[in-house]
Amino acid sequence: MEIQLNGNDLGFHEIRSILNGEASVRIKDEAWTKIDGSRAVIDSHLKMGKVMYGVNTGFGKLSDTVISASDTEELQLNLIRSHACGIGEPFSKNVSRAMLLLRANALAKGYSGVRRETIQLLVDCINAGLYPIIPSQGSLGASGDLAPLSHLALVLVGEGEAIYKGHKMNGRAALKKAGLQPIRLKAKEGLALINGTQAMTALGTISYLEANDLAHFADAVASLTFESLRGIVDALFPETHAVRPHIEQAEVAASILSYLKGSLLTTKQGELRVQDAYSLRCIPQVHGAIRQVLKYAEEKLLIEINSATDNPLVFTDSGQIISGGNFHGQPIAFAMDFLGIGMAELGSMSERRVERLVNPQLNDLPAFLSPRPGLESGLMIIQYTAASLVSENKTLAHPASVDSIPSSANQEDHVSMGTTAARHAYQIIENSRRILAIEAICAAQAASIRGPEKLAPKTKKLYENIRSIVPEITSDRSLSPDIEAMSLAIKNRNIKV
Repeated sequence: MEIQLNGNDLGFHEIRSILNGEASVRIKDEAWTKIDGSRAVIDSHLKMGKVMYGVNTGFGKLSDTVISASDTEELQLNLIRSHACGIGEPFSKNVSRAMLLLRANALAKGYSGVRRETIQLLVDCINAGLYPIIPSQGSLGASGDLAPLSHLALVLVGEGEAIYKGHKMNGRAALKKAGLQPIRLKAKEGLALINGTQAMTALGTISYLEANDLAHFADAVASLTFESLRGIVDALFPETHAVRPHIEQAEVAASILSYLKGSLLTTKQGELRVQDAYSLRCIPQVHGAIRQVLKYAEEKLLIEINSATDNPLVFTDSGQIISGGNFHGQPIAFAMDFLGIGMAELGSMSERRVERLVNPQLNDLPAFLSPRPGLESGLMIIQYTAASLVSENKTLAHPASVDSIPSSANQEDHVSMGTTAARHAYQIIENSRRILAIEAICAAQAASIRGPEKLAPKTKKLYENIRSIVPEITSDRSLSPDIEAMSLAIKNRNIKV
């Protein structure tokens, strides 16, 4: 399969296909016309000796320093080298590849004044499976993701470090092994490569995709917990949700009911008790609100994925080159903070269900689901692990977007911290996935005690999926490998729900 980029209609399905190695990439034929036109405007203005920010001037506070025509290429290379000061653990392979893809898509819109060769090299790196090593820390999320994108750009000029066929090497060697040639940056091209929001948006996109998968898994595993605790189905009936018409709330209620159809374990109001605790009764309200968060993040990310976010922008029809602020990451910063908060609550709700599964004061199951309570601790401490992750998520969910530190001698006096927000959101998703893995282990153990034959057909299938990864706990054992195996299966979408 081949995905064609024009900067206007790249979606999540296409991104996922490319990152999974199921599709190659090329620039649409009609996009080249706009790309060539924007480059012609740059060249024309250079010939006329016009002063253009970042083309023949310095950067940031140095924007009033005019650069001679003979030094414009050196200016662009110096920009990349000086701005490549990221630190910390590198972004994952998929984030780096997504950054290449999203930068190529943004440049393909034809508002950046870059040459064909530059965009084509981004595409060639994607198709060759070559990706830059990009440190994850160091971006303020305004003036673009300058540090991360500079590390990406270094590889394109034959510097920096990259991974090719599983091996780490310098950029020039990686390009050579892939049969590619480094580019020599022309006027504006260095700035066009790094003045954008592609680090936060790439990580945000991957975060959204994983969060969306996790939200659907949460509905499934909550249904298994609901059964194991003999939950009251009346709270899921559509009448309640129709009078508070949040669409997502009703969707979750219907989803949980579909999982529970045919169960011999669920109860009716007044049969065992009149009401369930909120962690069961309010699943539609909480999970539904989290779906609303996901929809907000989806909307903002799709806009950003298909936007021109560098500066200045080149408008071919009018011949104007306009300095603006599309590189400012505030929309994505807010979306990532919101996503992190939503996913923290998904984990928090899950941990409360774990507590109800293992606490003998809250159910009629053996204490801590242990085969021999007292002699064996069973699933006592697995709840501690979940609680620890919930607590960590609360710290990570503090909004990064409310902070700003001026930079570039106060020229850039308000920044978004959007990349920090995306990094924190992704860590929250990783933590919440492990919390839900813990719930899956506990719910399956409780179902083993209740009798799997009493489960609804859909939850029984989920139970069997869990059991294929985590065997029944018949005696105390270290559960760390089980948690990690379950979490990985959820992440890789190996659990069918």
